[in-house]
Amino acid sequence: MSPIVEVQKVSKSYRRGDRRVGVLQDINLGIQEGEFLALMGPSGSGKSTLLNLIAGLDQVDSGTITVGGVDITSLSESELAAWRATHVGFIFQFYNLIPVLTAFENVELPLLLTGLSRGERREHVELALRVVNLEARMDHRPPQLSGGEQQRVAIARAIVTDPTILVADEPTGDLDRVSAEEVLNLMERLNRESGKTIIMVTHDPRAAKRAAVIRHLDKGFLNDVHPQAPV
Repeated sequence: MSPIVEVQKVSKSYRRGDRRVGVLQDINLGIQEGEFLALMGPSGSGKSTLLNLIAGLDQVDSGTITVGGVDITSLSESELAAWRATHVGFIFQFYNLIPVLTAFENVELPLLLTGLSRGERREHVELALRVVNLEARMDHRPPQLSGGEQQRVAIARAIVTDPTILVADEPTGDLDRVSAEEVLNLMERLNRESGKTIIMVTHDPRAAKRAAVIRHLDKGFLNDVHPQAPV
């Protein structure tokens, strides 16, 4: 069975002044549908860069990335934006919620780019908020919610379009331990019960243990697979 995400011979560098600094070197990675993968490594190892490339937020210098059968490295900027809107759910460390909008309105945002009617959007949003157990808080704005609740709203926003992949960059990095456990429990449930493919960057070994597979990046190179023992 072909991986749902296939990274082949990908390299990426950035310009600093008059020189180019390599971040990723000839990366090969396959992620199966329904896999929960944690990417770990020291700061500057290229974890977030690789995540952003897979999510279509950045472009490779060389190599190819295929997600769900689509070679995203061949897409134009406008095509890539349209692809991201329906195929990628984003979970960030600092939530990226709009403070003046309610939880409902924040979750609805990705659906405004679709052809769904207002009633259909409401059904999708209410379902996503039920999944994260925040349906009763849908009329609250982010400042009225705890950090853990805000991250759960962000997860609801990420899943509301039923994306091909969920990408999470340090999703528990700004949370206390109790809230972090709640968010990780939710992500684990989305993976196990709903079959969501999740790619998570984390520095936290406790968070990484929730994943089925851990890969380590170091100085731009990806090491061997470390499968997790069943819980």
